Amino acid sequence: MRNSENVFHLAIPCKDLVEAETFYTLKLGCQLARKYEDRITLNFFGDQLVVHFAPSEIDENPKIYPRHFGITFNKKSDFEQVYENAKANEIHFFETLKTRFEGKQEEHLTFFLIDPSNNILEFKYYHDPRMMY
Repeated sequence: MRNSENVFHLAIPCKDLVEAETFYTLKLGCQLARKYEDRITLNFFGDQLVVHFAPSEIDENPKIYPRHFGITFNKKSDFEQVYENAKANEIHFFETLKTRFEGKQEEHLTFFLIDPSNNILEFKYYHDPRMMY
């Protein structure tokens, strides 16, 4: 079980730290926590995202599966806010808003964004909060 005192940590590569910082802070709305020559650390919706300068590790042809990351929102309003923010800031959608598993208990809304270094981000909202895990 998740302890709310702890945070999940994820590290991803980028090709340009300034570009990554602009994307995650100004466009997506994350808070910059720390900045070094080779990485930035962000508050990514309550969890820790570390973006490392690693241009040789960029996936030039990314696919959603098997590698993406993101947030599953408990509140629909939070999900909608991120979606509207992404549209307003003209963030590139890898896949637009859609409903998955329609009519089933695990039905949820989802959309995928792609950052400037081809990392794919998924944002979800389940109508039944028991399906979040």
